Amino acid sequence: MQVKFKKLHENASAPWRNSEDDAGFDLTAVEIERTGDILTIHTGIAVEIPKGFMGLLFPRSSIYKTSLALTNSVGVIDCNYRGEIMCKFRVINEDSVYSIGDRCCQLIIQEYPK
Repeated sequence: MQVKFKKLHENASAPWRNSEDDAGFDLTAVEIERTGDILTIHTGIAVEIPKGFMGLLFPRSSIYKTSLALTNSVGVIDCNYRGEIMCKFRVINEDSVYSIGDRCCQLIIQEYPK
């Protein structure tokens, strides 16, 4: 399967996997907004998920090194969504948060039952 993507921000990085055995594609932060204890991380990427599939957005396993929690645990991206992929994290304390350029989440494309 081929999944098309589009860079919406000049500093966006293409989604990538470190190895062909990785389940998810890493996404990188290009812009970070904070409102109270919520961080909105912009990836600057839009994807074209094939019909019959969905995107699942998970925090990377390295999130344990931060003081963040993905607010909805797993984000679901429908095949007809063409907007920017963004993540919302709740700041638990101020010890460590993501910075621009950090890999912030991973995208898994999965077929769903009909």
